[in-house]
Amino acid sequence: MFRKTWIQIRSSLWFVPTLLVIAGAAAAGVLVELDIRFAEAIGRQRWQPLLNAGAEGARGMLTAIASSMITVAGVAFSITIVTLSLASTQYTPRILRNFMRDRGNQFVLGTFVAIFTYCLIVLRTVRGGSEEDGGGFVPLVAVAFGMLLALLSIGCLIFFIHHVAASIQASTILKAIADETAAAIDDLHPEQLGDFEERRAAAASAPPATDWRNILATRSGYLQHGDADGLLSFAKKHDACVRLECAPGDFITAGLPLVALNREVDDDAAAALRRLFVIGAFRTIDQDAGFGIRQIVDIAMKALSPGVNDTSTAVSCIDYLGVLLARLAPRRLQAPLCAETGEQRILAEAPTFDHLVAKSFDEIRLSADGNVTIVLQMLCALRRVGSVTKSRSRQQTLAEHARIIVEAADRSIPAAYDRARINGELESVRKVFEATEQDLPALSSMRRS
Repeated sequence: MFRKTWIQIRSSLWFVPTLLVIAGAAAAGVLVELDIRFAEAIGRQRWQPLLNAGAEGARGMLTAIASSMITVAGVAFSITIVTLSLASTQYTPRILRNFMRDRGNQFVLGTFVAIFTYCLIVLRTVRGGSEEDGGGFVPLVAVAFGMLLALLSIGCLIFFIHHVAASIQASTILKAIADETAAAIDDLHPEQLGDFEERRAAAASAPPATDWRNILATRSGYLQHGDADGLLSFAKKHDACVRLECAPGDFITAGLPLVALNREVDDDAAAALRRLFVIGAFRTIDQDAGFGIRQIVDIAMKALSPGVNDTSTAVSCIDYLGVLLARLAPRRLQAPLCAETGEQRILAEAPTFDHLVAKSFDEIRLSADGNVTIVLQMLCALRRVGSVTKSRSRQQTLAEHARIIVEAADRSIPAAYDRARINGELESVRKVFEATEQDLPALSSMRRS
């Protein structure tokens, strides 16, 4: 439950602004109290002419700051909504959460509203009349701090305009998605391939349970997160083996199996097991690196659509897909079997390298029929990925995709000049695989003069 709440808070526009509003209100209270308690030490008579902070002047200044802040906040919110709409139509609706959780936008919006709140609270404490008879009060420190906040807001506005202009660019969006996905890959798949085959064989030798009891999901949605440590503790406590029927990113349907156990448990234990999973209305990247790839592919598909026809953006998408696949290629992707004293405890299925490569290039290849630039860029990306792994099976996967790409180009690209360029890149791909003693007869058979 805490994990789900944190995911929702992190993706919201209101959390950081709310904290800043609270901080603004607290600052107003503290500074006014400071002004009341240490009026003599502050030297009110000395600084009042310099600040021109008579009661009427203080009210006018605070009113002007407050009114301008709420106006600018409204403009900033309007710009944010327009940006979200533009990003949704220009790229893909799946990236909206990236804009909503952007800390820069949240901080700027929160700053404007916080300054407005600060000025309102300080304004309430300003009283006219003579200070000698106790009828007047002007909090000089709080008013001076309000002036500083007004100057700060100017810098925030300039930063906000620059930040929005930069964040709407395709390269910035793609880099943000790729960086978040790369961090998820490092967290989910930290081990190098190494002795993976040996470990997989050892894990497979343990006999799995044959009589499974399903624990059904009680709500529908995307599986956003699963508590691995909690699952292992549950399995140990109940001396059970837990088999996950779905992976993070899968859509769960209420009434269908969520997990399966090799023994019966009571309803309380089943409810506790369900609470270890977070099911929400959208996918997240934290435990689902494939969702980052999905977002980049969506942007490439939109760029290659006839209504947009933005080949440069599609090329950038392929470059970042190559970066992510190159990060995955030398790593162990198969989810390990959590065990205790040699006994299997958790059976979990992770995406295969074949699946991730197909997810990265299949749809782009189908949408890039006859586009020489995209064909060349996909071959270049496969060459780069192939150069970072020595796994024979993974190189065969990359070789097969290169063969399919060239086969599609062979049908859709008639010009001899374009064919020569593709053959040149194909030769570079073959050399990478030959350097690692990978036989690729399918690629060589597709070469044309």
